[in-house]
Amino acid sequence: MALSRSARLAAAVTAAASFFVIAAAPAPTPGAPGIGDDYFPRLGNGGFDARHYDLDIAYAPDTGRMDGRTTLHARATQNLSTFDLDLQQLSIRRIEVDGRTARFTRDGDEITVTPRESLREGRDFTVSVTYGGVPEPLSGPIVFGSQYGWMKTNDGVFVACEPNAASTWFPSSDHPSDKATYDIRIKAPKGLTAVSNGRLISTYDRHGSTYTHWRESRPMATYLATATIGKFDVRTGRTPGGTPIYVAIDPVLKNGNSVDVYAVTAAATDYWSRVFGPYPFEETGAIVDDMPEAGFSLEVQSKPAYSAVRNETTIVHELAHQWFGDSVSVARWKDVWLNEGFATYAQWLWAEHQGIRSAHDSFRAGYDARPADSSFWQTEVADPQRDTMFASAVYQRGAMTLQALRERIGDTAFFRLLPAWTSLHRYGNASTADFIRLAERVSGRQLDDLFDAWLFSTGKPAL
Repeated sequence: MALSRSARLAAAVTAAASFFVIAAAPAPTPGAPGIGDDYFPRLGNGGFDARHYDLDIAYAPDTGRMDGRTTLHARATQNLSTFDLDLQQLSIRRIEVDGRTARFTRDGDEITVTPRESLREGRDFTVSVTYGGVPEPLSGPIVFGSQYGWMKTNDGVFVACEPNAASTWFPSSDHPSDKATYDIRIKAPKGLTAVSNGRLISTYDRHGSTYTHWRESRPMATYLATATIGKFDVRTGRTPGGTPIYVAIDPVLKNGNSVDVYAVTAAATDYWSRVFGPYPFEETGAIVDDMPEAGFSLEVQSKPAYSAVRNETTIVHELAHQWFGDSVSVARWKDVWLNEGFATYAQWLWAEHQGIRSAHDSFRAGYDARPADSSFWQTEVADPQRDTMFASAVYQRGAMTLQALRERIGDTAFFRLLPAWTSLHRYGNASTADFIRLAERVSGRQLDDLFDAWLFSTGKPAL
């Protein structure tokens, strides 16, 4: 078949246009080694969006060795010549991009991967890392002076990684702004239970080992992932409101336990669902381990992790984080009061709900107990600085901010604001500025003076 002169001309024009489109495409460039968080400049990675993690790990408690293979499914957000991953301490044996061996270099905790072919913007790709070693916990002033991350116990490991320890046990884009879904498969010695995020898909024994598969199908920040292993007594069921519940408690802690962790978890999950909006995950629960060296608990997604049996107010605090911190996560770590201030305020709401003390009285107790010259008032809550990001003021003054807001705009607007916030940013990230805008929109009031006094200034605000 012969083309007409006009058809040949049209084809030539189309080819020329295609040439100029190709020529105009940006040349591939390296992805940034961090997302630019002021507190952790090299955490997270630029140039791609993490979509899903497949984690396969095998842990030997007797030696402390972990061997793993992590496959990250991602989408390029620029034309990439190289991209980075975060991994601390552990040794890498092999990296593949889309099933083909890729070159990599290492600068401390930063891994730079060079695929055989550049990755165009918008392309989905996989990167698989085979690695191993003995994970070590992090330490320093950040988490109340405690160690955190991958912490050995007498019978396994307790894994609680806020803010920057997820990359001590799997390669990742280790920043809460880059959420993904997860499949987590864990091999451990037979007789031990491996507990992780989301729903239990399968568990079976073979050749002296137990293989467990968990799936978190809702987006999750890296620091909320866990692979806690040990001897646990497990109870499952549903809350009165119908949410599946999974509670694992180290049998060493069961005797003399004055708190019914299962009952409190069920009741608080259902109550917060009425106050904050629908429960955001497929399952609720708790992991209660015997780890006295860790002086903290953590809002692990779907199952808060407690390093000992904690009191009722701690349980309701960690469960409130499922909305504030887990579903709605910080855009940058300086916004951490959006997690801790809200969860602390939830403790006040729980006491109010139980008829113990009003949130106003909790506010006044904390406010009146601290004189104006107390160092407590010298923390700027909206930017507390990295080493003091979990200072008492981030929790308590953050909660005071919410009570001051409630008394300014009234209960009707305030209790519309909370579920509006969790709905608007469900499974996403948000900032202090985002919250202020929403509070002003819901209340119809200008609130700069209130937030300036409570969040952006030091000193004791006047009432």
